[in-house]
Amino acid sequence: MFLPHTSNEIFVQYACIQFGDQGAQENTTTTASGAQVSGEEQTATGLFGDNFFPMLMLLLVGMIVFSFFGGRKQKKRRATMLDSLSKRDQVLTRGGVFGTIVEIKPDRVVLKIDESSNTRITVLRDSIEQVTADTSS
Repeated sequence: MFLPHTSNEIFVQYACIQFGDQGAQENTTTTASGAQVSGEEQTATGLFGDNFFPMLMLLLVGMIVFSFFGGRKQKKRRATMLDSLSKRDQVLTRGGVFGTIVEIKPDRVVLKIDESSNTRITVLRDSIEQVTADTSS
Protein backbone atom coordinates (compact mmCIF):
# COMPACT_ATOMS: atom_id res chain seq x y z
CA MET A 1 0.00 0.00 0.00
CA PHE A 2 1.42 3.41 -0.95
CA LEU A 3 1.55 5.97 1.83
CA PRO A 4 2.06 9.62 0.88
CA HIS A 5 5.09 11.22 2.51
CA THR A 6 5.72 14.84 3.32
CA SER A 7 8.98 16.39 2.26
CA ASN A 8 10.22 16.34 5.89
CA GLU A 9 9.62 12.58 6.16
CA ILE A 10 11.51 11.98 2.94
CA PHE A 11 14.36 14.16 4.21
CA VAL A 12 14.50 12.19 7.48
CA GLN A 13 14.56 8.88 5.60
CA TYR A 14 17.33 10.22 3.34
CA ALA A 15 19.25 11.36 6.43
CA CYS A 16 18.92 7.85 7.91
CA ILE A 17 20.46 6.42 4.78
CA GLN A 18 23.27 9.00 4.59
CA PHE A 19 24.20 9.54 8.22
CA GLY A 20 22.79 6.54 10.05
CA ASP A 21 20.28 6.83 12.87
CA GLN A 22 22.18 9.67 14.57
CA GLY A 23 21.39 12.13 11.80
CA ALA A 24 17.74 11.14 11.85
CA GLN A 25 17.38 11.42 15.62
CA GLU A 26 18.13 15.10 15.52
CA ASN A 27 15.30 15.82 13.10
CA THR A 28 11.66 15.84 14.02
CA THR A 29 8.69 16.02 11.72
CA THR A 30 5.06 16.86 12.14
CA THR A 31 2.52 14.23 11.15
CA ALA A 32 -0.87 14.95 9.60
CA SER A 33 -2.45 14.96 13.07
CA GLY A 34 0.03 17.61 14.25
CA ALA A 35 2.06 15.37 16.58
CA GLN A 36 5.83 15.74 16.70
CA VAL A 37 7.61 12.52 15.74
CA SER A 38 11.35 12.00 15.93
CA GLY A 39 13.25 10.20 13.19
CA GLU A 40 13.79 7.22 15.50
CA GLU A 41 10.05 6.53 15.66
CA GLN A 42 9.57 6.96 11.92
CA THR A 43 11.32 3.80 10.84
CA ALA A 44 8.72 1.72 9.05
CA THR A 45 8.25 -1.91 9.98
CA GLY A 46 6.34 -4.59 8.18
CA LEU A 47 2.84 -5.76 8.96
CA PHE A 48 4.04 -7.92 11.88
CA GLY A 49 7.16 -5.93 12.63
CA ASP A 50 10.43 -7.82 12.59
CA ASN A 51 8.72 -11.04 13.72
CA PHE A 52 7.07 -12.08 10.45
CA PHE A 53 9.13 -15.19 9.67
CA PRO A 54 9.22 -16.55 13.24
CA MET A 55 5.44 -16.11 13.44
CA LEU A 56 5.02 -17.83 10.07
CA MET A 57 7.17 -20.78 11.20
CA LEU A 58 5.26 -21.02 14.50
CA LEU A 59 1.96 -21.10 12.62
CA LEU A 60 3.25 -23.78 10.25
CA VAL A 61 4.51 -25.98 13.11
CA GLY A 62 1.19 -25.55 14.93
CA MET A 63 -0.80 -26.66 11.88
CA ILE A 64 1.37 -29.75 11.46
CA VAL A 65 1.06 -30.72 15.14
CA PHE A 66 -2.73 -30.30 15.18
CA SER A 67 -3.19 -32.32 12.00
CA PHE A 68 -0.96 -35.09 13.38
CA PHE A 69 -2.88 -35.39 16.66
CA GLY A 70 -6.24 -35.23 14.88
CA GLY A 71 -5.26 -38.16 12.66
CA ARG A 72 -4.09 -40.21 15.64
CA LYS A 73 -7.39 -39.71 17.43
CA GLN A 74 -9.38 -40.79 14.37
CA LYS A 75 -7.21 -43.91 13.86
CA LYS A 76 -7.59 -44.85 17.52
CA ARG A 77 -11.37 -44.50 17.37
CA ARG A 78 -11.52 -46.65 14.21
CA ALA A 79 -9.29 -49.33 15.75
CA THR A 80 -11.51 -49.60 18.83
CA MET A 81 -14.59 -49.87 16.60
CA LEU A 82 -13.01 -52.71 14.58
CA ASP A 83 -11.87 -54.52 17.73
CA SER A 84 -15.34 -54.35 19.28
CA LEU A 85 -17.10 -56.03 16.33
CA SER A 86 -19.23 -58.99 17.35
CA LYS A 87 -21.73 -61.38 15.82
CA ARG A 88 -25.18 -59.99 14.92
CA ASP A 89 -23.86 -56.39 14.60
CA GLN A 90 -25.30 -54.63 11.58
CA VAL A 91 -22.53 -52.89 9.64
CA LEU A 92 -21.94 -50.77 6.56
CA THR A 93 -18.97 -51.54 4.33
CA ARG A 94 -16.95 -48.99 2.40
CA GLY A 95 -18.60 -50.25 -0.76
CA GLY A 96 -22.03 -49.28 0.59
CA VAL A 97 -23.22 -52.80 1.41
CA PHE A 98 -25.31 -53.30 4.56
CA GLY A 99 -25.07 -56.63 6.30
CA THR A 100 -25.18 -58.51 9.57
CA ILE A 101 -22.01 -60.10 10.92
CA VAL A 102 -22.25 -63.91 10.96
CA GLU A 103 -18.64 -64.90 11.51
CA ILE A 104 -15.49 -63.00 12.51
CA LYS A 105 -12.04 -64.16 11.42
CA PRO A 106 -8.74 -62.41 12.29
CA ASP A 107 -8.60 -60.39 9.05
CA ARG A 108 -12.01 -61.05 7.45
CA VAL A 109 -15.67 -60.81 8.33
CA VAL A 110 -18.55 -62.88 6.89
CA LEU A 111 -21.69 -60.78 6.35
CA LYS A 112 -25.23 -62.00 5.79
CA ILE A 113 -26.71 -59.69 3.16
CA ASP A 114 -30.18 -61.15 2.51
CA GLU A 115 -32.30 -63.06 5.02
CA SER A 116 -34.63 -64.74 2.51
CA SER A 117 -31.95 -66.22 0.23
CA ASN A 118 -29.28 -66.52 2.97
CA THR A 119 -26.75 -64.59 0.84
CA ARG A 120 -23.36 -64.20 2.49
CA ILE A 121 -20.21 -62.34 1.48
CA THR A 122 -16.74 -62.24 2.96
CA VAL A 123 -15.07 -58.84 3.28
CA LEU A 124 -11.85 -57.60 4.80
CA ARG A 125 -12.17 -56.42 8.37
CA ASP A 126 -10.71 -53.02 7.37
CA SER A 127 -13.49 -52.50 4.82
CA ILE A 128 -16.09 -52.10 7.59
CA GLU A 129 -16.92 -48.39 7.66
CA GLN A 130 -19.29 -48.22 10.62
CA VAL A 131 -21.55 -50.21 12.88
CA THR A 132 -25.11 -49.12 12.06
CA ALA A 133 -27.05 -51.02 14.75
CA ASP A 134 -25.94 -53.14 17.66
CA THR A 135 -28.38 -56.04 18.12
CA SER A 136 -26.20 -58.15 20.43
CA SER A 137 -27.97 -56.80 23.55
